[in-house]
Amino acid sequence: MEQPHEPFPLFPLQIVVLPGEMVPLHIFEERYKTMIDECLEEEREFGIVWVSDEGLKETGCTVAIAELLERTDDGRMNILTRGSEPFRLVRRIEEMPYPAGTIELLEDIEEDARPDTAEGARERYADLVERVTDSRPDPVDLADMGAYAMAATVELPLEAKQGLLELRSEDDRLQAVGELLADAMKRLDLMELANERARSNGRVRSG
Repeated sequence: MEQPHEPFPLFPLQIVVLPGEMVPLHIFEERYKTMIDECLEEEREFGIVWVSDEGLKETGCTVAIAELLERTDDGRMNILTRGSEPFRLVRRIEEMPYPAGTIELLEDIEEDARPDTAEGARERYADLVERVTDSRPDPVDLADMGAYAMAATVELPLEAKQGLLELRSEDDRLQAVGELLADAMKRLDLMELANERARSNGRVRSG
């Protein structure tokens, strides 16, 4: 476990960000304008934590500002961020002009991932991409993709993304991603069946 980082800027939001995921943000509140200005000036990261219905989650993801897309005359900004590393929020710091806290970066446990788990997840990912885009991912690119990389390009429920962020084993994440991708394929099957029934006035064609 790495040494705690303090004080670390925090941006509580109703989203979950995964390492490697690209996320655009619109900054309009004064406290977050201040925070982002400091991060830009000091070339530092900030943390995004999910504000769920149950409250602020303990595990979040640090993000780097990849690009300042736009700054308006009143200081509002559109920025593009990239997820970096999972962290645990140790405690909140209230003395800052914006939300901040003490965080610990989270490391994975050292283990050998099972080849069949990775292969199964990547195969399901390729099947889903081909189903949606009519184009299968390049095999070389696919072989380099981990669980986070696959999950970051698929629209998943926030609870599922948070679950992946909290797992400290790549093998466990690949297993979970494989199951999530299988569920996504089933939802596509149901949507296509529903659309087919709608086109036929609710009657399923026999052939």
